[in-house]
Amino acid sequence: MSESGDMKSASGATGPGTADDNAAGGTAAAAPFGTEQSGADDAEPKRRRRLRPTRRTWTIVFSSVLVVTFVLVGSFVKVPYVALGPGPTYDTLGDVDGEHVVSIDGERSYDTDGQLRMTTVSLNDDVTLFGALGLWVSGRYAVAPREEYFRPGQTDEEVRKENVAQFRSSQSNAEVAALRTLGYPVKVVADQIVDDSPASRVLEPGDQLVSVNGKSVSGMQDVTAAVENTRPGQRIDLTYRRGEQQPRTVQVELARHPEGGKQGFIGVQPADRADVPFTVDISLEDVGGPSAGAMFALAIVERLEQENLVDGRHVAGTGEIDSQGNVGPIGGISFKVVAAKEDGATTFLVPERNCAEAASAAPEGLELVRVGTLDDAVSALRNLRDGKPVPTCEG
Repeated sequence: MSESGDMKSASGATGPGTADDNAAGGTAAAAPFGTEQSGADDAEPKRRRRLRPTRRTWTIVFSSVLVVTFVLVGSFVKVPYVALGPGPTYDTLGDVDGEHVVSIDGERSYDTDGQLRMTTVSLNDDVTLFGALGLWVSGRYAVAPREEYFRPGQTDEEVRKENVAQFRSSQSNAEVAALRTLGYPVKVVADQIVDDSPASRVLEPGDQLVSVNGKSVSGMQDVTAAVENTRPGQRIDLTYRRGEQQPRTVQVELARHPEGGKQGFIGVQPADRADVPFTVDISLEDVGGPSAGAMFALAIVERLEQENLVDGRHVAGTGEIDSQGNVGPIGGISFKVVAAKEDGATTFLVPERNCAEAASAAPEGLELVRVGTLDDAVSALRNLRDGKPVPTCEG
């Protein structure tokens, strides 16, 4: 029994010892702590693994880079296209910056209470991808390949100079056509002379051409017709006037044409000029191209004539014009009719070869009058004033 009691005593000693150890944070308490520490060690690699980019993350990053790149390219990189749309209009009977667009110095001129508006097309070649898309979607502009309007390698400065030259030529043609329509005299001058040509040995720029090969010259086309059936080496008479001097006749030997052909070559580019004791000045900056010629010519006629053709109406138009008064077709007519209507025009003078295009784009309420010559345009204005019928693009 005693033995058994000792065993109980030993067993009892063991029990309280375990309890005391738990209370003191002994062996029994250490076991759970060790287990908890092992779990933290396993969680740390998991956290590190979670910080590594996943495939989804890489996809989002890559897509974001693509979007940003596309936005930057679309917003800032130019594309090889131009945007065309309605441009500003100018009243050729009015003032710009305090000056008459068309003024006459040395001859009586007349004011009018109407408007004769020349129209333009805006052309923007500084176009980005997004800009081009926005303009196209608007429906107000058209987008076209740049090479349709600019030659390869052509600089902006070259384009500007070419447009200015065309504009000045249209002004000169407008003056001559208008004065010819009004019955003023016109002369033919040597405008440009080819170096080392027969003409370069006798003529100077500005010399008046009186006759060529025995044929009187009243228009620059007469010079071309006079040498039409000649041959290189043939000698012809050339009569010219320099300044206020008397006409002088010389013989010139025709050369071979630089571009080939059997016809003789003089080497002079003739031009028609008004032969009047007064000057016509057209003052309009930052406009290029030849399409304002017809409206300039009408304005000159209106300034010099007292009959008041426009008679208070708001007329717009366009058209290239030559010195004989022929009105030729132009580009961008669909934009010009829109600009004219927006600026208050009720009548638009259309070159006859542009009629179909103009009719398909004309806003409601804009009457399209068909013209083939300056005389047609003058007659149309007169008939509109008097309430008579005029030829239109619709019939």
